[in-house]
Amino acid sequence: MVIITAGMIGVGKTTLTDLIAKHLGTQAFFEPVGENPVLPLYYADPKQYGFLLQIYFLNKRFAMIKQALADDNNVLDRSIYEDALFTQENHREGNISDAELTVYMQLLDNMMSELQSMPKKRPDLMVFSNADFDTILYRIKKRGRDYEQFDDNQELRDYYFKMWTAYQTWYEEYDASPKMMVDLQTYNLEDPANQAIVLQQIDERLAQLDAEQA
Repeated sequence: MVIITAGMIGVGKTTLTDLIAKHLGTQAFFEPVGENPVLPLYYADPKQYGFLLQIYFLNKRFAMIKQALADDNNVLDRSIYEDALFTQENHREGNISDAELTVYMQLLDNMMSELQSMPKKRPDLMVFSNADFDTILYRIKKRGRDYEQFDDNQELRDYYFKMWTAYQTWYEEYDASPKMMVDLQTYNLEDPANQAIVLQQIDERLAQLDAEQA
């Protein structure tokens, strides 16, 4: 079984990925942030490093989804299916040129075509983590990564709001696999009781999908 998680930075998606993996006894693939040499450069100068960052992520996520689908026993923290969301927003912001966007989308199309040649062609479930925008901002501040902080950077705060808004549309339009939304505002995963509730919701969705395939 392959499950992918999606959602805004700060929402609790990585914590959820780890919980699902331990709950199901599977391996977790985490988003390559800590070892990403481009990310701090991007936050400092998005117009210079926007395209490089998206190509870096695309390459990493393509390798991750291929391995996950081949093993058929993984949980992925973010995936190639939401990568274009960031690239298109960077294009709208002027951080990525028309030519760069064209190159990116052609590369993404080639990668997606290759996934369709694999024995397992898509994830079994996409779990979308959601919370309101103020909660997202609070959690970004709380986790304290310097390059993510927005107190003296209205442009970065505006970017977060655009991405939060874009994610709502992205979830509605996502059709690469079955999906579900979990409310990580109501069910803050710092509380073990909430962890159990969210995992039960995921179990119930998986059981429903199994019943539909039976």
